[in-house]
Amino acid sequence: MSIEDRVVQRFEETFGEAPPYLLRAPGRVNLIGEHTDYNDGFVLPMAINRAAWIAMRPRRDRRVILHSLDFDDTATIDLENLQYEQPGWIEYVKGVAHILAEDRELIGWEGVVGGDVPIGAGLSSSAAIEMAVARAFAATGNWPWDAGRMARAGQRAENEWVGINCGIMDQMISAAGRRDHALLIDCRSLDTQLVPLPPDTVVVILDTATRRGLVDSAYNERRAQCRAAADFFGVPALRDVDMAGFTARMNELDPLTQRRARHVISENERTLAAAAAMTRGDAAEMGRLMNASHVSMRDDFEISRAELDTMVALAQAEPDCYGARMTGGGFGGAAVALVRAAGADSFSRSVAAGYRQATGLEPQLYICTATDGASVITGR
Repeated sequence: MSIEDRVVQRFEETFGEAPPYLLRAPGRVNLIGEHTDYNDGFVLPMAINRAAWIAMRPRRDRRVILHSLDFDDTATIDLENLQYEQPGWIEYVKGVAHILAEDRELIGWEGVVGGDVPIGAGLSSSAAIEMAVARAFAATGNWPWDAGRMARAGQRAENEWVGINCGIMDQMISAAGRRDHALLIDCRSLDTQLVPLPPDTVVVILDTATRRGLVDSAYNERRAQCRAAADFFGVPALRDVDMAGFTARMNELDPLTQRRARHVISENERTLAAAAAMTRGDAAEMGRLMNASHVSMRDDFEISRAELDTMVALAQAEPDCYGARMTGGGFGGAAVALVRAAGADSFSRSVAAGYRQATGLEPQLYICTATDGASVITGR
């Protein structure tokens, strides 16, 4: 049974009727452009066919009552008295409500939430929940869907309520994704450009079965290092430094800050080049840029780990693979590969077998299609 069907079934069992609203918001995989988002740069993610689903109905009071299939837990939120309690899934819901309530009257609702975005794999399960919740409040409040505004609300919820200093990419692609396309996002202006996947290719996500927690990882440290580099160059963000400007002054930086800045500046250039390559259908060039991105994340930004490097090397060695790189915040999670569609199944079997033999871990590989962003599937 699909996660969508399970969510609907639990709602019907709990409330004795079909859900008036069924909403979904997808996870994402970032094809290229890592740790550039909070540097006001460019990213190239796509919304994937794995999502958070909410079946719900409005309430007459100012409460949200939500059951999570993933955690087998039910929580109640008082919209009149939102308070952070302890780390957990419900804090993402409360955080979105807290931000949205700044300039909107929120209407309560009740329902069931579940998802099939792997948690902790770097595929933005948290952003999927945030945008599904935002869609639920928009539905009960009858607001028009403003993808950029909702993405900002989700980002602020994560920054200010949950305590993760994430950029805007995850929420923006979950809010604004488009079927059969990746989305080039300017993380400063939130301008977007649809970018088609190269012909006869698919994207394969390679989950290493390793996990990281962004709050407890070096993510916030990397962000501070980028801020220090931007201050050195006297610019609002590293997006405002090109490679020529960096090269001219890089020896004035300490070696660590130099490496961090070089990754972000070169990654911005690679991301724009990748969007251009995909637009002209050049899968080989896209793959080359993905491979270079992984080297930069491994060596300059130092956010990879042995299992990710092993997975990427195995993928790159396959004849049907154009390119591969780790994806997400780093320190564990998943890699992503651009693969010839005709060879995707054999590619996946071969890489999985090689990874098992090399690490003793059981990977999960997902052949993915690009989907639309957060949407209402049913409603009345």
